[in-house]
Amino acid sequence: MASKFTELAIDCADPHGLARFWCSVLDYEVQDEDDETVTIGSSTVPEGRNHPGPVPPTLTFARVPEGKTVKNRLHIDVNPTDREQDDEVRRLLDLGARHTDVGQGDESWVVLADPEGNEFCVLAGRHP
Repeated sequence: MASKFTELAIDCADPHGLARFWCSVLDYEVQDEDDETVTIGSSTVPEGRNHPGPVPPTLTFARVPEGKTVKNRLHIDVNPTDREQDDEVRRLLDLGARHTDVGQGDESWVVLADPEGNEFCVLAGRHP
């Protein structure tokens, strides 16, 4: 059997603040936390390690001393499931995201940055 993608680790200055933002974006909940790290994930699926099929990955936010300085080489794409892209972008901006330009040009997706400047894309298609 191959490995499963179960977790994405994200360096940050404020793990609790960033976890709150992404919990609101993804409808996730905090699964584990201490002073330096917070792990969030879906409450509707079993834990990835013991589940035989695919599971939504958890996100772990870890406090690091250095700040973000350049464009992310890896980023998250989100896809609105119950509203159109424009409505989802407005919701995410209200949560603390901001528009950002990474040289994307005129594309079907919208590039935003989370409260710590990590870029992510809001895709145009809706998938259940």
